[in-house]
Amino acid sequence: MVLDIFDLTGRVSLVSGAATGMGKAMATAVAEAGSDVMIVDLDEAGLERTAEDIRKLGRKVVSAVCNVSDFSAIDNLWARLDKEFGRIDFLGNVAGNGASEKPEEMKVEMVQEVIQNLVISRFYMCQHGGKRMLKQGKGSIVNIGSLASFNALGRGHVAYSMAMGAVIQMTRELSTEWSSRGVRVNAILPAQVMNKGLEKRIAEDPELEKTFLRGLPIGRLGKPEEIKGLSILLASDASSFITGALIPMDGGNLAKNAGGSHFGMPK
Repeated sequence: MVLDIFDLTGRVSLVSGAATGMGKAMATAVAEAGSDVMIVDLDEAGLERTAEDIRKLGRKVVSAVCNVSDFSAIDNLWARLDKEFGRIDFLGNVAGNGASEKPEEMKVEMVQEVIQNLVISRFYMCQHGGKRMLKQGKGSIVNIGSLASFNALGRGHVAYSMAMGAVIQMTRELSTEWSSRGVRVNAILPAQVMNKGLEKRIAEDPELEKTFLRGLPIGRLGKPEEIKGLSILLASDASSFITGALIPMDGGNLAKNAGGSHFGMPK
């Protein structure tokens, strides 16, 4: 059956940033496809809500309150995964905060913090997961990137864009190093997917939504649950020949020329 290649029964996934938004959607998606899951976040209450959703599916779920920008916390996290599950088949690196500030006023410490959160810590997560997957001879890693990996966003996003550029190059390098040994590494590049932070920014600046919509031929902002299909695809054998890929989830944003227009575009 064709759907069998999407089946994750018997597999173990670890998803960071799983309390809300795309991280929660990714963790729930792989569980719906059959995987047991370790979910990671700093938001303990949000983690428990995600865990309850996964328990209802009949899957084993382990919640870990963890700061994934802290190396020792990451070491402890993976030691716990080894004890609880004894294997890892899919790693979803979703957690990590950016920051925005005018580049001429940005403190270098802010740049360092963003790089630590989004690049170095994710590399360390990939390294832990990759070592285990290489021993197994099989595994899949997905890093969450951004269209800022390719295009300048402006609005004080220089540190974030620098970090996202590094994330996609890390993804390509790890894929090149590991894919011949069974470990695939890919990136999903979302754009303007609604979350609490974006809701707050739009509430503070109602014109911001119009700015976003001018770049989205699909005519609306994204929803966190729209990452589910890609998550299952990349975690499963359905994507066995896909590695080093940078996959936009952006409502057509990347395809559209900056000077282009589309039907229904806000004035």
